[in-house]
Amino acid sequence: MTDQGFVKVVLVTGGSSGIGEAICKRLSAEGHRVFGTGRKVEAQPTGYRMVAMDITDQGSVQRGVEQVLAEAGRIDVVVNNAGLGIQGPAEDITPELAMQVLDTNVLGAHRVCRAVLPGMRERKRGLLVHITSLAANYGLPFRGFYSASKAALERYAEAQRMELSPFGVHVVTLQPGEYRTRIATGRLRPGSIGTAYAHAYERVMAVLGTSLHYSRDPDEVAVKVSQLIRQEAPYGVHYSAHGLQRLSVLLKKCLPTRLFERLMMRHYR
Repeated sequence: MTDQGFVKVVLVTGGSSGIGEAICKRLSAEGHRVFGTGRKVEAQPTGYRMVAMDITDQGSVQRGVEQVLAEAGRIDVVVNNAGLGIQGPAEDITPELAMQVLDTNVLGAHRVCRAVLPGMRERKRGLLVHITSLAANYGLPFRGFYSASKAALERYAEAQRMELSPFGVHVVTLQPGEYRTRIATGRLRPGSIGTAYAHAYERVMAVLGTSLHYSRDPDEVAVKVSQLIRQEAPYGVHYSAHGLQRLSVLLKKCLPTRLFERLMMRHYR
């Protein structure tokens, strides 16, 4: 349990399943006062509160934040976890489909920040944890717009970190790899795949469907979030959830581009 002097009021978007649910469960078990969000709230879990919030709707975000403030009086930590996946050849992704992902993964986090930051700045303290992805470090074949959205959130966080530093508000990003969640089943995809890409696309999707990619426990991410909250002022800005998949980021930095791309393509067959 957390010491009473250390209890934080934490808002976790996308708290109804997967990584967000794991974060809510762990932080509430540690004694923090946790509010998760979901588009629809049909039942309340044990240990924390769920609040209805659609992060693509500014009015919904504002109402959700106001509800938390009315119940708890403040928000100390925001974990921007809610996100949307997308798959398909970049050429086959319509701008309208791509915008759905960008609206959720980038602007959704921005809407939440706009709603909570006035209070954090006034109190001269707060922590924003943006859950991005290792995919932010490189373009994944047939998931290019997902990589792009997470990379955009990383750059947004870097700018925020400098802008909010004078107000005592800290900003970090946390890059999970593949975890056991429902994101794969909820990915957006184009209505049809062009014949030029169909064979390669099917092979990549077959690899992504294996247990190798989705076997890790999302509580690993929750543990890292807990550690970040316990730091008075996180030193860095970018953090990863576990060591093995970080190797790909190191290889991206060290290897010639063509060699890295060949390794990536070999991994996805």
